[in-house]
Amino acid sequence: MVRREPRAASGGAAETKSARTRTRILDAAAKVLSVKGYSGMRLSDVAKEADLQAPAIYYYFDSREDLIEEVMWVGIANMREHIVKVLDDVPSGVAPLDRILVAVEEHLRHELEISDYTTASIRNAGQVPERIRNRQIAEEARYGEVWSGLIRQAAEEGQLRPDLDLFISQMLVLGSLNWTAEWWNPKRGSIDVVVKNAQSFVRHAIGA
Repeated sequence: MVRREPRAASGGAAETKSARTRTRILDAAAKVLSVKGYSGMRLSDVAKEADLQAPAIYYYFDSREDLIEEVMWVGIANMREHIVKVLDDVPSGVAPLDRILVAVEEHLRHELEISDYTTASIRNAGQVPERIRNRQIAEEARYGEVWSGLIRQAAEEGQLRPDLDLFISQMLVLGSLNWTAEWWNPKRGSIDVVVKNAQSFVRHAIGA
């Protein structure tokens, strides 16, 4: 899986080296958390993945929970930024329903292919304590606004079924996309096949 790194600090050589090490720890934590989950993630595993001694982690993060909290937030923040950028590049003449299908593809690719952070965030959202989830929840709300805007525009232009509750439809679509992280593996078909099926599913489920 290709990992999208969080933004690193800028500055002098020492600061840059420190930022790189911090990012390496976060990358390792995202990978371990995405595979082993909240209860199974050990700092010794993170240190091994990052090629560091475990005590070094405490120079950058006060606790295991602080490290997990950062990974959980980065996963959703990076996905929101990625999808907003892709949507901004979509030509203005593209129909609103087709813009939703673009978001479907980018959500899946970011979740399954681009970022261990996003996989970890989605797979562990229901496992971590709420105090760790607070910043992620706020970011999820911002991401939800992106989707509500897409769905509202499609509804206003008559491209969605008039009998649908827009909020419920949004939550059902996002729930389906997020659940893919729990069952998908390459043996069940390529990501391209998953994307194609998901787009067809969403188009026929909510399209007028």
